[in-house]
Amino acid sequence: MKLDVYNLNNEKVGQVEVSDDVFGAEVKPHLHHEVVRYQMAKRRAGTHATLNRHNVSGSTRKLLKQKGTGGARHGSIKAPVYVGGGIVFGPMPRDYSFKLPKKVRRGALRSVISQKLGEGKLKVVAGFEMEAPKTKAAWQTLTNLGAPKALVVDIDNEKLKLSLRNLPDAKYLQSVGLNVYDVLAFDHLVMTEAAVKHIDGVLK
Repeated sequence: MKLDVYNLNNEKVGQVEVSDDVFGAEVKPHLHHEVVRYQMAKRRAGTHATLNRHNVSGSTRKLLKQKGTGGARHGSIKAPVYVGGGIVFGPMPRDYSFKLPKKVRRGALRSVISQKLGEGKLKVVAGFEMEAPKTKAAWQTLTNLGAPKALVVDIDNEKLKLSLRNLPDAKYLQSVGLNVYDVLAFDHLVMTEAAVKHIDGVLK
């Protein structure tokens, strides 16, 4: 399979050879769902906590005598039945992450890249060189490419990273960090020719 390569003025300047297994894979939305769940679960801090009856502040004295009152046998003001008492079975710190096979993660990435290509929302550029970090220049370039809301992927481009970080509808990623969630989060996927070759080699 060959993909058209454009310059930053959206003019076709050549083609790049890629693998059908990566850029022409079958689209499997259920894999997208699984991997996005996996990514979101890994991001959760899991630091939530509540105070049980052993942690709340309060006196340890017995509230009333055991017998003779005609009432229930209470032993602590910190019991859950009292206002300000401990919480029963409340959320406690835990790890939400779970394992997902590498084969599934790679398959989902191939699927989502192929989906963008099939929708006509994948643009390959020869390079994304900038003289200096300029947000306005980066935005204008993406607009020229017909992808103002895009995930931009390159091998290593610090100037481009700094130029895109203030744009609310665009994001920069290194090719080694390409992931399903970010590809789905943006309308377009803009990749440099070098990034395409790297990703093709890794996922093939």
